[in-house]
Amino acid sequence: MRAFDRTAATRFPVAVDAALREAGWQPGRWDIKTAEGWADTLRAHVSPAGHRHTVFPAAVEAWAEFGGLHIASAGPGRHIAPTPFQVDPLHGLHLARTVADLGRALGAEVCPLGQELDGQALLAIDVHGRVYSLDHTGDWYLGSDIDHAIGTLVTGVRPSRLSAGAARG
Repeated sequence: MRAFDRTAATRFPVAVDAALREAGWQPGRWDIKTAEGWADTLRAHVSPAGHRHTVFPAAVEAWAEFGGLHIASAGPGRHIAPTPFQVDPLHGLHLARTVADLGRALGAEVCPLGQELDGQALLAIDVHGRVYSLDHTGDWYLGSDIDHAIGTLVTGVRPSRLSAGAARG
């Protein structure tokens, strides 16, 4: 995960910053209590087949800063239509096997992050902070960290489709 100043006024491009602020985000936002509650809920959940979620610092940090936000773009997308999304890992609570399968394919632990388009895709984050989207058409790489992933979704940059070994690196 890259080091950055969470309170920097120039952290995001103008359009991304505007969408985040419209959603209620501001530099320095940090709700660790909610993030820890989500972590506890995910850790405690066991699917009927025995699958469990893993929780790690990159996920908790993303939830603490962006959790609960409904983020959408007001403008047209660069390559595709911008995707409204919500950061709330409980949207993936009952998808422990799906998330674990992605983790096995990537060779890294993966945890739910939120959802796109009111449930049309699951957002997930790996232990290195990389962000993915899983939908009925496949698995997609959104960015090397939460900042880049938010930028991809807000600006309508075409994400990369995952293939064997594509996200390692």
